Amino acid sequence: MKTLQVKVCEIFRSIQGESSYAGLPCTFVRLTGCNLRCSYCDTKYAYSEGTDLSEDYIVGEIKNSGLKLVEITGGEPLLQEGVFHLISRLVNCRFKVLVETNGSLSIKEVDSGAVVILDIKTPGSGMSDKMDLSNLDYVKDTDQIKFVVTSREDYEWSKEFIRRYDLSERCKLLMSPVHDVLRPDVLSEWILGDKLMIRLNLQLHKYIFGGTRGK
Repeated sequence: MKTLQVKVCEIFRSIQGESSYAGLPCTFVRLTGCNLRCSYCDTKYAYSEGTDLSEDYIVGEIKNSGLKLVEITGGEPLLQEGVFHLISRLVNCRFKVLVETNGSLSIKEVDSGAVVILDIKTPGSGMSDKMDLSNLDYVKDTDQIKFVVTSREDYEWSKEFIRRYDLSERCKLLMSPVHDVLRPDVLSEWILGDKLMIRLNLQLHKYIFGGTRGK
């Protein structure tokens, strides 16, 4: 039987910087390739850098990390067919598995035991027309939807999106200001002013490690 492989940009341990798991030690598996080109992308090196690694090797590296929280990210991890088996294997190995995806590809086949962190791209990303809105049919109450905002316009757009698709009661909602573009205190005031029940994300890893690659 042929060993399953995926193309991996990097595997590293860090502090989980976003989502409701922010602040926890986590092993990250960053896969190579992305089908979007967001204006604020901070991992452009993952567009093409990477090495084909066997699933066995990846799982071994994760086990050696000694951490039970794992995030599969990119790039866009769902571009690679082999990722779905990898996710299921990690779930079956009793890891807590987070899957961060850019929202343009279907999450239907992602193992239900994993937590999907689904981006909804705002207009400021330049990619808001690329979303696969059928994903909203597959979001579980354990999943999380994230909006990354660059401006007041993005914020208002996100509020309307939440209202239109009645997301407030369906899963956890996250909102991140683009680092060094929108001040977090400004976004916080907008959220407080509107009494918007959404979790503010501040990309803790950047505040801790200063944006160092592999952290």
